[in-house]
Amino acid sequence: MTERHPVLAVIGAGPAGLAAASAAAAHGVRVVLIDSAAEAGGQFYRQPAPALRARRPQALHHQWRTWERLRAGLDTHLATGRVTHLNDRHVWCVERESSGSGESDGFTVHALTGPGQEESVAVRADGVLLATGGYEKVLPFPGWTLPGVITAGGAQALLKGGLVLPGRTAVVAGTGPLLLPVAAGLAAAGARVVALVESAGPGNFVRRAPAWATAPRKLAEGAGYAARLLRHRVPVTARHLVLEAHGAERLEYVVVAALDAEGRPVPGSERRVPCDTLAVGHGLLPHTDLAEGLGCRLDGPGVRVDDEQRTDVPGVWAAGETTGIGGATLSLAEGHIAGRSAAARLTGTVPDPRAWAPAARSRTRLRAFFAALDGAYAARPVRWTDQVSDETVVCRCEEVTAGAVREAVGTLGAGDLRTVKLLTRAGMGWCQGRMCEPGVAGVAGCELTPARRLLARPVPLAVLAAPPTDPTPRTQ
Repeated sequence: MTERHPVLAVIGAGPAGLAAASAAAAHGVRVVLIDSAAEAGGQFYRQPAPALRARRPQALHHQWRTWERLRAGLDTHLATGRVTHLNDRHVWCVERESSGSGESDGFTVHALTGPGQEESVAVRADGVLLATGGYEKVLPFPGWTLPGVITAGGAQALLKGGLVLPGRTAVVAGTGPLLLPVAAGLAAAGARVVALVESAGPGNFVRRAPAWATAPRKLAEGAGYAARLLRHRVPVTARHLVLEAHGAERLEYVVVAALDAEGRPVPGSERRVPCDTLAVGHGLLPHTDLAEGLGCRLDGPGVRVDDEQRTDVPGVWAAGETTGIGGATLSLAEGHIAGRSAAARLTGTVPDPRAWAPAARSRTRLRAFFAALDGAYAARPVRWTDQVSDETVVCRCEEVTAGAVREAVGTLGAGDLRTVKLLTRAGMGWCQGRMCEPGVAGVAGCELTPARRLLARPVPLAVLAAPPTDPTPRTQ
C-alpha cells in the first residue's frame, strides 16, 4: 500500500495563497488550491480574460517578475499533481470534522460552483490555510450611489481584469495607499485624472520618517507612483475630502473641501470638480468570515496568528491580508512561512524556523512599516459622519438611510451594531453587511464588531439540503 500524503486546503489564490501552496507542495503535502476567480493571482495580480487577448498585461502591474515566478511555480506543481487548482469555487463554509473523542479529524471545505452558484462541492483536507485577502472599506456620503461612483479597487479591477476604463474624466479620492496605484493606472490607461484627493496630511508622514527607512523598496515604490502621477500631470490634493457627488442621471461633478485640524471641512474652501467617474476608497479590511466561522481568534480586525502563521484553532493557518492589511510583499512572506509550517506539522515533524528566516525578517520589517503607514493615515481622523445627511442611503441592499440609523440610536435606544441591524434591516441584504457595516457603524456611533456569520456567503436552500460532492482526486 502506498503512503497517503496529507492534504492541505489553501483558500485563496492571491500572493499569500500562491506562496503557501508552492511552499507546502514542495515539502511533501498535497495541496488543493481553491479560489473564486477564473484565474490565479488574486486582486493584486488580477489577469485579463483570455478572450481579450491582452498583448501587454504587465503594463497594468508592478512586480510582474514576481508574478511570473509564482505562476511558473504553480504550473510546475500542477503538472506533477502535487497541487490541484479549483477555480470558480466560492467557499461558503469550512467545517471541522470531530472524532468521537472530540479531537479534530480534519476539515471539509464547502464551495459553491457553477454559473449560478447553485451547486456545492466539498473538499476534505487534513489542514486549512486561509489566504482570503481583504476587501474595501466603503464610507457613505451624499451622492455615493450615483452611476459613475465606484470603489478604488473596483476601478482597478476593471482595468486589470476587463481592460476597461470606468470613465474618461476621473477623480480618485478617499484615503490610503491604494489611491496611488489606482490614480497612476487610470492615467496610464488614458483617463484624464483631474484630482487625487487624499484626506491625510503630509505632516503625518514626515513625522514618521524613520519608519520608511525600514522598507526601502516600498519607499521606492511610492516614489515611482509619485513620478508617474507627475508625468501625467495629476494634481494631488492632501488634507481634503469629497463632500458630495452630484449629477442628474449619472455623476457630473464632485464637491471637494479642505479639512481643518479637527477633521471638519473649512468653510468657504468648497470647489466643484467636473468628472464622470469618482473612484473612492477608505482603506481595506481583512476578510475574516471563514476564520470567524471556524472559531479563530481575531487580533483587531485581522486573524491572530503565531510566528508560524498558525491560528489558535489546531490545523488552521492564515496568511496575507486576512491577518492584517500589508500589501503583496508581506503576503508573500507570510504565505511562504505558513506553507512551510503546514507541510511540517501535517507530516508529523517539528518545523525549523531557520528554514524560513529570510521570510521572517521580511515579515518583521514590513509589519513595522505598515503599522507606521496605518498610523500616518489615521493620525488625524476625519469627521466624515458630519457630512452624511439623513437622506443619504447607508445600506444599499435594504435602502436604509442615515436618518433611520440615527433614529434607531437616538429614539429607539440601539446601543450596538446588531441592534441597529435588527431595528433598521441595515446589513440584512445580499452582502450581509460586508459593504455597509463600517458606514452604518460610523453613523450610529457604534463599535465595528465581528458579525460571527455561520456562512461566509449567501447559499441556496437547495445546496444545504443536497449532499455535496468531492471534486478532488484521491491522493495516495
